[in-house]
Amino acid sequence: MSIDIRAVTGDTFPDWLRALETGFLGEPRQLGPEEAAVRGWDMDFDRVQGAFDKDRCVATFRTIPLGLTVPGGAVVPSSGVSAVTVTPTHRRRGLLTRMMTNALDAAVERGDACATLIASEYPIYGRFGFGPATWSADYEVEVHRSGLDRHHAGPANGEGGIELVDPAEVRRLGPELHERFRVDAHRQGAISRNERHWARATGQMRYEGDSHEPPYWALYRDPAGVPQGLAAYTVRSHWEAKVPCGSATVKSLFGTTPSAEHALWRYVLALDWVATVRSGPLAPDTSLPLLLPDPRAARLATYADFLWLRPLDVPRLLEARTYATTGSLVLEVTDRKGPAEGRYKLDVAPDGASCVRTTATADLVLDVGELATLYLGDESASRLLALGRVDEVSTGAAARADLLLRTANRPWCPDSF
Repeated sequence: MSIDIRAVTGDTFPDWLRALETGFLGEPRQLGPEEAAVRGWDMDFDRVQGAFDKDRCVATFRTIPLGLTVPGGAVVPSSGVSAVTVTPTHRRRGLLTRMMTNALDAAVERGDACATLIASEYPIYGRFGFGPATWSADYEVEVHRSGLDRHHAGPANGEGGIELVDPAEVRRLGPELHERFRVDAHRQGAISRNERHWARATGQMRYEGDSHEPPYWALYRDPAGVPQGLAAYTVRSHWEAKVPCGSATVKSLFGTTPSAEHALWRYVLALDWVATVRSGPLAPDTSLPLLLPDPRAARLATYADFLWLRPLDVPRLLEARTYATTGSLVLEVTDRKGPAEGRYKLDVAPDGASCVRTTATADLVLDVGELATLYLGDESASRLLALGRVDEVSTGAAARADLLLRTANRPWCPDSF
């Protein structure tokens, strides 16, 4: 019997949730109506797909409207792919391909410039035109080795101050502060945080048996009293032979300025009774280790790909971002499964860019997934050329692409979705 893929409704959402938990290897359990109501809050069911074998959901898929910050601070509309699972009994039947095709077609129809996702496994999404566009680093800091003076680790006089705030205050101040962080501070790779994000992060969306652990929230204000940074962290208290060996885990930390970010790190690293601080996901070029007199006290625990990108509207994407220099490049993009296929002439200058389809001879030939990897400024076209992943038609085209596309700061996406 054929498996039907369709939009989920309020009636079928509890079964969709059960399939989602099964696909992510959650504990088998009954999902009550209260949990379904909480988890379905503010969810657009038209963007939630399920694969149904008779009346049982056996695969899940949803998309979320997101704004993606690109180099220069502009924001482009992105279709955020999430909740992708296939029940073990129904693998290798093309269900993901069918749902992904539906989602990308809908994104093109809506006018989204790209699609984005966080890949649980690296090999899955390349065949759909996605490529890793940001990377993430996670550090573990041995505080007593760091060399920091724990008695003077907070903001100095005239440098502002830090206060602990409650979840309601976070919901009031957090959205605007985060928008300034990702747009005004040109944090390319960051995505928008909607009301649902803040409700989940602050424990407003709760149900029996959820995994939410209330964090402490530390707000940094500059000397004028303006909020410029926010950190969320949890603490585990532990003692051995009357010696404090506790740990702190940072769930989120961002600042609109380097001084705000550095003040929050000094605060977290000076918490009493804390011997180890786990940083949580950070930008791959984070300055955290260099804040320490002994950078070796920050051990790199994880370094991995994070946000994956799938170009849909190539001219819109390339015109939206900024460029540090003047130049031109003709890119031939291959896209077996989507709308990015074509040859494009890119002309850029510090004051703007133009990208149009062209019949001119290509300088560089690359797959849509490789364009995704280059777009936010992180990867090197010259390195991809050495790996045989792009073809250079005109001599020096890869080096020219590096000059135009690469950015001084590496892109970073702080959030899963």
